[in-house]
Amino acid sequence: MAFLDRVLDPPSYGFTRDQKLYVPTSAEIFREFFTRLNILKSRKNWLPFFGWAIILVFAPFFFLFLFRYFTWPLFIIGFIYSMVILGTHGTIYLHRYSTHHAFTLRNRFWLFILRNLVVKLIPEETYVVSHHVHHYISEKPGDPYNVHGGWLYCFLADVNHQSIARDFSKEDYAKTAALVGHTGMGLNSYEQYQKWGSIAHPVRTVLQFLSNWIFWFGAFYLMGGMPLAVTLFGWSAVWAVGVRTFNYDGHGGGKDKRKEGIDFNRSDLSINQVWPGMVTGEWHNNHHLYPNGIRAGFLPYQWDYAWLFIRFYKAIGAVTSTRDYKDQFMTNYYEPYLRQKALAKAAADHAQT
Repeated sequence: MAFLDRVLDPPSYGFTRDQKLYVPTSAEIFREFFTRLNILKSRKNWLPFFGWAIILVFAPFFFLFLFRYFTWPLFIIGFIYSMVILGTHGTIYLHRYSTHHAFTLRNRFWLFILRNLVVKLIPEETYVVSHHVHHYISEKPGDPYNVHGGWLYCFLADVNHQSIARDFSKEDYAKTAALVGHTGMGLNSYEQYQKWGSIAHPVRTVLQFLSNWIFWFGAFYLMGGMPLAVTLFGWSAVWAVGVRTFNYDGHGGGKDKRKEGIDFNRSDLSINQVWPGMVTGEWHNNHHLYPNGIRAGFLPYQWDYAWLFIRFYKAIGAVTSTRDYKDQFMTNYYEPYLRQKALAKAAADHAQT
């Protein structure tokens, strides 16, 4: 069994039955969800609990924005911060840097800046390890947010399917910790992992998140007073919930929605969606085609703010190396498609004459 086949802790209902994907009922999913959030049952449940505690902390700010501070200008600012800035940062830091090593940073100073450039909402461990598995066996049994499991299966995957295994040997734990070692988060020793069931330590993690939140709430307050601070923290909750819906939609809801001349990766159901592409640079089908690149927007209309930021970061000396696959995409996929399309048109025109 390959390492990534056993790196995640399977849910009680299992990823497979009779060597096929097992699609649990909603009742089974919810039962697993609340069991894995129960820190009284096991302290090793702390990381899934923390992930959803963040939403509970931030949600009141959104309701305070709606019922006390709402104005249309603040609505627009909050919407842009949530959809564009937080989304793009997630693409840059969690996706292209932390998971796929699409670029390297000069030193830990630039990493610290990048890591804390926005309000922090998702622990690196939760995202990175499971995302490696997603690419390794995309849409196959064991994919933690397998679209064929259904919407709820994907939406609650961070709790039910994305925790690391709790029975690693010392060697396997070292391999797993190495997946996030470059992100700047503190790593547990093997003995601490055995106690907490995680790579991250709860005290360090909570302190890191709290310090980030205090800084940004203070910064927003200085920029626009309590209305702006409340608005941006409230809209951060919107993004934290919304991002959990992405993979289901990004893989067509389990249906083949790929379009000729747009979605060239045919190994899975990922699609290039206009909205996430335009606001965060996440052209998902392109990303699955070249997951380790600094950009996923290859065609002229495919804006990629994440790529623009990485270019800026490189220009100021923060980035030392990058991987860009646009030329390969054009040579291997888009130009052959255009030639084939031109030949088909020529043949059709000839048949009409």
